[in-house]
Amino acid sequence: MSRKPDTELRRGWTTGACATAATRAALMMLWGEARPDKVRITLPRGERPEFAIAEARQGSDWAEAGVIKDAGDDPDVTHGALIRVRVDASGGGVEFAAGDGVGTVTKPGLPIPPGEPAINPVPRQMMRQTVEEMAKRLGQGPDVRITVSVPGGAEIAQKTWNPRLGIKGGLSILGTTGIVRPFSCAAWIASIHRGVDVARAEGLSHFAGCTGATSEKVVRRLHGLPEAAMIDMGDFAGGMLKYIARHPVGRVTVGGGIGKITKLAQGARDLHSGRSQVDFGLLADWLGDARMEGCNTALQAYEIVGEKLADVVAKKALEQVRTMLPENVVADIVVIDRAGTILAHAGAA
Repeated sequence: MSRKPDTELRRGWTTGACATAATRAALMMLWGEARPDKVRITLPRGERPEFAIAEARQGSDWAEAGVIKDAGDDPDVTHGALIRVRVDASGGGVEFAAGDGVGTVTKPGLPIPPGEPAINPVPRQMMRQTVEEMAKRLGQGPDVRITVSVPGGAEIAQKTWNPRLGIKGGLSILGTTGIVRPFSCAAWIASIHRGVDVARAEGLSHFAGCTGATSEKVVRRLHGLPEAAMIDMGDFAGGMLKYIARHPVGRVTVGGGIGKITKLAQGARDLHSGRSQVDFGLLADWLGDARMEGCNTALQAYEIVGEKLADVVAKKALEQVRTMLPENVVADIVVIDRAGTILAHAGAA
């Protein structure tokens, strides 16, 4: 059972919210107002947070401002990154461009079509609304080119799912609410959904979700799957399977270590150690072996019982997965040890 933190976790702001704040500051300078130290923006749900402006520059027909992203207490790889926006006078409404460190979409299946900068729909809408509001207030035409940059973003993006999703050259500008809620796992599950969307758009009919890098390598080699078919499931088996249930494919493989797959077999949908635990009493019932009740880990139980445990776990996990998927989706389970040896394989041949 997970322990609640001793103090309330601090929320943060998405890259999309930071880009919107930087856009507002840059527009103020472009359209004749003084360089602001702080700006306030309106988020999609009505919240009105204030952002400090970390840098600002301007020329005769352009202006640029930056905001340091604060992800609160969430372990976000973009925490502390500078989100920089340059606005240039334009004649064609609001246009978006990817600057240094912001990626470009190259594959179908994402909310933004190939060839476009990886600035998601909600951040685009937030920035457009900011342009329209300020243009009306300051008597300007709402015609600007918005270029979003994240210095160092190309390196940071290697720690994200962007390369696999076909987003090249940097980060995505994200956010649906503008708020990062600490440890909400929403960003990871959203990336799972986008991974499924991209794989479906590429016409793939067999996907695999794995709990880690080792199981991913094993499953990919076992089934001869392309990289695009590998969904970054992590601990969120339920998040992946529920989405695939709404967007069915021909076949799904779930792979992982004996501990996490045992939790899946016992009905857990979130396999994180802080949010689900192995029930060793239930293992003892399944195997008819009271020694299981004295175990501390599923691996220890496997060392006692061996192949019988892995087979039972794989079959029980397959039963759980099948309850979450339509009948016409074929499923299989691959259980491995830490070295990557397959301990059991249940389901499709």
